[in-house]
This record gives sequence, C-alpha cells and structure tokens, in this order.
Amino acid sequence: MKTNPLDYLATENVNLKMLDTLPKEVLSKKQAKSELAKSRRALAQFQEKLYAHNRHAVLVCFQGMDTAGKDSLVREVFKDFNVRGVVQHSFKVPTEKELSHGYLWRHYIALPSKGHFGIFNRTHYENVLVTRVHPEYLMAENLPDIHDPKDVNQEFWDMRFEQINNFEKELSQNGTFIFKFFLNISKVEQKNRLLRRLHLPEKNWKFSGGDLKERALWDKYMSCYQEAVSKTSTDLAPWYIIPSDNKPMARKIVCDILLESLESKADIVMPKLDDTAVGKIDSYIDILENE
Repeated sequence: MKTNPLDYLATENVNLKMLDTLPKEVLSKKQAKSELAKSRRALAQFQEKLYAHNRHAVLVCFQGMDTAGKDSLVREVFKDFNVRGVVQHSFKVPTEKELSHGYLWRHYIALPSKGHFGIFNRTHYENVLVTRVHPEYLMAENLPDIHDPKDVNQEFWDMRFEQINNFEKELSQNGTFIFKFFLNISKVEQKNRLLRRLHLPEKNWKFSGGDLKERALWDKYMSCYQEAVSKTSTDLAPWYIIPSDNKPMARKIVCDILLESLESKADIVMPKLDDTAVGKIDSYIDILENE
C-alpha cells in the first residue's frame, strides 16, 4: 500500500468537519505494523545520511486533541533512529523564564541543529490554539497592548499567524525541512480512548479531570485548528492532516510521508573523501594491520 503525501496535504480552505478520521484503506494491525517497520528502517537510514551530510535539519511537528496518539506515534515512527541524531521536545505550560521572552523564544532554542531531526510534540501552534480557546492565559505574557482578555481580537491572531509563517520561512531558508502533522480524530474516538484510560488501572495516570473540561470545548478547538492550519500551511512548511482514529495506520501514513518527501532531496548524500584521502586508505589499513 503506497502512501501519496498529496492525499493528506492541507488546503487553504480546509474544512475539518468534512475530512474522514479513518483512511480510505485500513490494513490489518499486523500488516500496518509490518509496513511501518520497513518505512521506519528506511527513514533511519536517511537520518544517518542527513547527519553525515550536515547541511540540513528536519523539524517534525505534531498537533492534535488529547488522546490523538502523539506520544505513541513518535515512539513508533522514530524508534530505529540513532539517538545522537534526534531530539524531542514536548512543550508544556510556559515557565516563568519562558514567559519573560517572546512566545517563540522557547521554540527557537529547541530547534534541531544541522544534521539532526527535531520533534515538537505539541508545538509553537499552542500559542494560537490553547491561548485562543483560553485568552486569559495571554495575561501571563505581559504583552504591551493586552491588559484584558477582551483586548484580544482577530487582528491579534492574524499577527501571530504572520509571525509563525515568518518564523518557519526563516528556518526553511536556512536549511530546515519542516513537516507539520495534525492528528485528526473523531470526538467519538476520543471518548473511547478516555474511557479506556479510566477502565484500565495501568492507564489511570494518563487521565485528568481537566481532559473533560477541554473536551467540552471540542468545537472551539476544531474551529481554531481549522483557521491555524488554513493560514499557515505553506509550500515551505506544509500541514498534513492525518486520519488518526486507527493508530497503526496513522503511524504508517506519517512515516511514509516523511520518507517519500525526504528521499526526494537529491542533494543530501553521504560525503565522499577527496582523492588524496582515498589514495591513503590502503596505507592506513597497512598501518593498523601491522601494529
């Protein structure tokens, strides 16, 4: 089963309510895991090449509602990577130090260096999603013209969308390949996953009463996601909307998109030794074998 990245690419007029949360073709769990394993190994080989080439970085961003499967997807897609070449960041509530800077500061300092993959599990988009659903959170940022949540208007959010687009444009122009994935689950599936956390004692720790409060704001979040995706999906930093009610399929689709898109980067190759160094290989071998 071949994945076509274009099938999941967000459009400017994306309507999340019209998108399926299950892919058109669903493989068995065993087959999906088998195909993921193949793509995952190939992606890990690309990582080694990226690391040796040392001129580009890859930033992979994941967003989605609670229980969308972000953590397990990251674990399964990147499990074959050499740990020296990948770093994950999961952005929580900003610290006092982070709030003393502009909202993008903590994301800048977490970016992958050349030759590395960076994974943002929850991302800079929290600043136009959670804060938009809860504008009172912006008060902690001590913004110059925002003294009350009522001061936050559409112009403010449009400004942030523009800032984020500029942020990603700068990264791309300096050699970072950016992939943004929205894990799209249905409200029914989220309910089932929350119930599973409650029914299984070993999963209880994942549940919080706050999950239900946020779930009650589902429609508001979907509206905010829809606008954020439509206004920030660009050629340099595209959004992919992944049907995620089936976790094994979601993992496979994400891995396939990354692999197909990155393997098309023909300029990323293993570095070659210059002729002088190649000519000395035999002598180096002799020295070592005759120690």
